[in-house]
Amino acid sequence: MLMDKIIFDNKILSIYEYSVEEEFEKVIVEHALSIFGQNTIYVDIKKKIGDSILTIPDGYLIDFTYSSAPQLYIIENELVTHDPYKHIGQQLLKFGISYKISGRKIKNFLLDYILLNENIKVKAEQGARECGYRNIDDFLDKLIFDKPIKALVVIDRINDDLEKVVNQLSMDIDIIEFQTFSSGSIHLHKFTPLHEEAVDIQDDIDVDELDTIVVPANEGGFNEVFLGEDCWYSIRISSAMLGKIKYIAVYQTAPVSAITYYAEVADIFRYQNEQKYKVNFTSKATKIHPPLRLIPKPNGRIKAPQAPRYTTFTRLMNAKNLDEVF
Repeated sequence: MLMDKIIFDNKILSIYEYSVEEEFEKVIVEHALSIFGQNTIYVDIKKKIGDSILTIPDGYLIDFTYSSAPQLYIIENELVTHDPYKHIGQQLLKFGISYKISGRKIKNFLLDYILLNENIKVKAEQGARECGYRNIDDFLDKLIFDKPIKALVVIDRINDDLEKVVNQLSMDIDIIEFQTFSSGSIHLHKFTPLHEEAVDIQDDIDVDELDTIVVPANEGGFNEVFLGEDCWYSIRISSAMLGKIKYIAVYQTAPVSAITYYAEVADIFRYQNEQKYKVNFTSKATKIHPPLRLIPKPNGRIKAPQAPRYTTFTRLMNAKNLDEVF
């Protein structure tokens, strides 16, 4: 198998193979805020849940990123060397079965964890207030008993077998690939943040108002699919954004180098057996005139989009160039 390399400070870094899951998990916990976002609380606690079907999650994530839709995730930190069917799939299935009947127990140990740490308590209280809840107790009640559980699998390498297993399960599951490259004492980590759509958002954009996805397309894909089939695929979209996307716009790559069309979204479906999605339009795409072009450097703030990015439809319609879209 060909393995990626990274050149850093005139040194060649190779992929680091974690020997045991505990070593991998320690690094994930250490970098939790970078991986999952600053508006999250990683609960590094392992307790059995369930009565007849017992399971022990690796941890929990309380997510305040979207104040209109806070979320609790079950965390599963895994190595690709583990069998995705016998280990990862079974573990996630047990989580799904055991979660609701263990709600009261989960709430109690999450609350204990929060109250024992003053910094975490302050962060949780602030997050609960910003999400419109009276206090932490009320917030956890709604989070656990009124919302469906989601899961997060953090793994050192995503493969087809894992995606097939995840797609067979009924709960929403996000997968984060976290890889480490090393040379001697140097360790570099490569990953895509859980809420990548919110990472580079400007301060004047409310992440709760994000409703438009902008996708890059070459000439062939743009003509054949975006205009020809009135849809776009295959796009990796976090579960938090699935219910928020109302519009899609296309950035045509060079030589056009501009956002040129947009369409209203009819529905979003899982694409084949991948952890990616197909976005169907309600009608033919509408042309944007004039096109929203890149501002030539050094004045331009935004680089040509290489992957999907998010904005608001209002901002897209009012923009005069690419900088003003994002």
